Amino acid sequence: MTYVSADRSSGPSRRTALAGILGGAGAAALAGCTSSGARPANAPTPSGATSPQPQADSPTPGAMTLFEDPAYNFSCLWALGGAGFSAGEVGEVLTAVNAVNKAGLSAQTYVATFRELGDKLMGPPPGGKPDDQTTRFRALRAAQYYAQALFFVLGSDDPGSEEDLYKAGRGAWDKFCDLCDPAPVKANVPYGKTPLPVWFFRPDSSDTRRPTVILTNGSDGQNVDMWTYGVAAALDRGWNALVYDGPGQGQLLFVDRVVFTPTWEKVVGPLVDWLSQRSDVDTAKIGLTGLSMAGDLAPRAAAFEDRIAALVAMPGCVEPWLGFPAEVREILTPSKEETNNIWNEEVVPGMSPADAATMKKRFEPFSIPAMLAAREGKIFTDFYTPAKRIQALTITDIVPRIKTPTLVLDYEDEQFYPGQAQQMFDALTAPKDYLKLTAAEGAQLHCSPMAPQLHCEVVFDWLQGTLG
Repeated sequence: MTYVSADRSSGPSRRTALAGILGGAGAAALAGCTSSGARPANAPTPSGATSPQPQADSPTPGAMTLFEDPAYNFSCLWALGGAGFSAGEVGEVLTAVNAVNKAGLSAQTYVATFRELGDKLMGPPPGGKPDDQTTRFRALRAAQYYAQALFFVLGSDDPGSEEDLYKAGRGAWDKFCDLCDPAPVKANVPYGKTPLPVWFFRPDSSDTRRPTVILTNGSDGQNVDMWTYGVAAALDRGWNALVYDGPGQGQLLFVDRVVFTPTWEKVVGPLVDWLSQRSDVDTAKIGLTGLSMAGDLAPRAAAFEDRIAALVAMPGCVEPWLGFPAEVREILTPSKEETNNIWNEEVVPGMSPADAATMKKRFEPFSIPAMLAAREGKIFTDFYTPAKRIQALTITDIVPRIKTPTLVLDYEDEQFYPGQAQQMFDALTAPKDYLKLTAAEGAQLHCSPMAPQLHCEVVFDWLQGTLG
């Protein structure tokens, strides 16, 4: 970990916007942002080599390179890292990696391999009849593997299975939750016309008032990621933890068809209302974390919701639109008609299938028409509307309004929001701390996918020190 302190560059003409952007560094930048939660989107299919050979200066050297393609590699590192919290099994993940590489890496082979693994784990293990603990943690791992498949399904041969694949992962998550002791309280918190599903985890079922952390996912993460990046660590420390699907996430996106909103305080406010009615919540000690793109959403909420007592941005993000390469951003002009003409007449006709799959994945949380078109194997025609929604998430001018004590995390080799954590930290006027997780600790890359245990140690040590 180091306290260190990056920049934005312009690209070529928008009229060559996608020419080769997935061939190099642009692949990683376009591929993900978000939730993962934080996984990168689909990328070109490599030649099928089974022995990846990373460059000497690769951010994932040696054994950290599971696939030659950085997008698939980054995604799979999440499954491997989750093993520390029982949200993955090293042998299962590496066996799946070998199977995918042997078949030839592609969206199709990746989705099929991880979906089959999820299906297998929802059944009994070899041998005797499983007890509840066995069933519980097999379901948690299944949720992880379904999430791996879900992320790339729009680039597969069956994009129309996206909602069913989400529901398979959701079913595995709910099965895991039902077998926890105590089981999390499930509820629907009012929000506009579509309530927010929540899972409230407690160390026990007593009415003891405890500090509580609200865990906020990014733009493509699933609930299993919140277990790895907060729930388990909170319970171990005697805290409550609230997991939820907001607009653009989980159930609200894939089933209810509600896209992201820039006014995230209208999402967090009802959650705090709900928590405040509980006898087991210390309302003076409610923390809020934001993982991946939620490193933008959570700070936005904290700027307007004064009942949040501590905030953690993981990483700090002030302008998600900059998570897209300049070549993509330059498609957007002040005119909707001009923008969509450029997109449909000059960009889309020259797009490769890999480019198209990437753009479908990146834009679906901001456009239901884009999501529905992708499920039919088509590319969306309205680039302007979702692009403007992403732009609207900018919080550069809002960060100085935050009064809550704030921890801003950053990561060595941050591939999606480089420099933005430092920018947020510099703009904060509240009590603040900045910490960079590094490759020396195996904690490099966006959200430290290989080091969630270290990540949680840092976050919860700071939360406990801040809230007492």
